[in-house]
Amino acid sequence: MTRNRIFQNRAASYLAAVCVLLFALGVPGGTRSAFGQAAPGGASPQSAKQRAGFDVTGYWVSIVDEDWMWRMMTPAKGDYTDVPLNAEGKRVTKMWDPVKDQAEGNECKAYGVGNIMRLPERLHITWVDDNTLQIETDAGMQKRLLHFDGSKWPGGTPELQGFSVANWEKLAQRRPTSAAFGGPEPGKGGNLHVVTTHMAPGYLSKNGVPYSGDATMDERLRVIDYKGTDYLILRSIFEDPKYLSETFTLSSQFQREPDGSKWDPAPCRPLWPLSLRIATGRQGPNESQ
Repeated sequence: MTRNRIFQNRAASYLAAVCVLLFALGVPGGTRSAFGQAAPGGASPQSAKQRAGFDVTGYWVSIVDEDWMWRMMTPAKGDYTDVPLNAEGKRVTKMWDPVKDQAEGNECKAYGVGNIMRLPERLHITWVDDNTLQIETDAGMQKRLLHFDGSKWPGGTPELQGFSVANWEKLAQRRPTSAAFGGPEPGKGGNLHVVTTHMAPGYLSKNGVPYSGDATMDERLRVIDYKGTDYLILRSIFEDPKYLSETFTLSSQFQREPDGSKWDPAPCRPLWPLSLRIATGRQGPNESQ
């Protein structure tokens, strides 16, 4: 049984309901993987870019319509509400010290793969080559590569964004949908499925809720069109045998922007909750990211 963090305001209800419905209808049981699909007539296999079920490239801005108090500001120390931590996870969370993180140069631990898509931010998604997608974030200036070519982790020191292997899950046939959302073109739609491993330890929340290098993140992304606007819907399932007692499921949404005119990258910032600023008398930075 998974535990979902769903503390939504009124604006969240509609998109969240759509998100749950879309992924319920689009899980692997109703899709087929397009990974390694051969082209007709015995030609060379198509690249991941050619097989794309939808266009995920471009600029996107996050819609913070749920978990506002954990995403838009740094929660109080020890607040791990609804994160299924085990005893060790709770112990480590309560020991979090932003002063120590800053002194040791660990300001980016909340910008790792386990939390980066939850921050208030903009994404810039591009094809690096025909089999590799890149996701850049303006928050923390992070770069993450999604490998479609069957690459294996090359070894070495794990990085904050981990190692991600991706494939397209296309619908076997056109799926009936409501008139409001239309339906994918024949042969299109489905999910972008990403599995990330070999990640450097980081934080699931800005206030030091930990995840370890043994964690695994399973994601499915989908683009939907609603009244002429594209939305990127993301569902993440996080597992960590070291700090979590069960899987942790989250959903996030982004809206497509017409161009990069609002793109404004900023480095990782030390994350000081209000309670610690008051207790220590020290001023933390702007916490909008």
